[in-house]
Amino acid sequence: MAGKRDLDPGASPLHFFGAEVRRAREAAGMTLAELGARVPCDASTVSRVESGLLSPTERFAEACDEAFPQMGGWFGRFFGASLKWDGPYPRWFEDWVDAEGQAAVIRWWEPLLVPGLLQTPEYAGVLSRAWRTDDDEDKVEQLVIARMNRQRIFDRPGPPSLWAVLDEGVLRRGVGGAKVMHDQLVHLADMGERANIKIHVIPAEAGAHVGLLGAFAIAGLAGDSPGIVYFESPAEGQTSRDPVTVAKIALTFETLRSEALPRGASRDLILKVAGEYGRDLEEVQLQRL
Repeated sequence: MAGKRDLDPGASPLHFFGAEVRRAREAAGMTLAELGARVPCDASTVSRVESGLLSPTERFAEACDEAFPQMGGWFGRFFGASLKWDGPYPRWFEDWVDAEGQAAVIRWWEPLLVPGLLQTPEYAGVLSRAWRTDDDEDKVEQLVIARMNRQRIFDRPGPPSLWAVLDEGVLRRGVGGAKVMHDQLVHLADMGERANIKIHVIPAEAGAHVGLLGAFAIAGLAGDSPGIVYFESPAEGQTSRDPVTVAKIALTFETLRSEALPRGASRDLILKVAGEYGRDLEEVQLQRL
């Protein structure tokens, strides 16, 4: 039987909640399956929540309150309060931001957008406005600042290596217009000149490939940790530290990288498309004269 995963209750609200579930369950002499039957869910789901690998549902918290009445409703209160704790990043994104800060290697696949670690403030601002449901420019500015702060990992001593694979559609999706895209692609090409950042593009003629199902990123951590994977979704992104999942996504990344152009040819394509946006911008400026 595999040993229990060591917990770091101070790592995040997710880890603290999981540590408290495990402590209460073991104190009550209850098995994983017995707690799972109250949710209901299987024993592996309970184990993943306890280990900080899976966010609990509201029903899970309620089941813990029912199973451990001596806690006085702590699980439900903690779950409800934690939903309001978003700082510069959404609560569900904090685990990934922490992983970026600790990573030795980051592998990132994007079929639609420039990865956040490589975005310009103007590009990030357009995206932030598109995703918001109000007109609060202060919140937009805070989101952009938070995204730019994440990029500081490349300026620290011993920065992580970044392998970014993009679909050509990322380059041609006109986020914010010709100037924003021109400047973004020039920035992308410049970042790709750094020794620790390698950017590859899958050309449009590659056609269908496995990456069209969605974006993901993998943070390779030091030591024996399998790392952590982050999946994009329309609502909330999800992270997983499950070794099987991380290994499967790592293989998918390598498959995508094998479809991509070499580093130099990718840079040439990025600059070629940047030039197309530059010509579009010149035409617009001439029409205004």
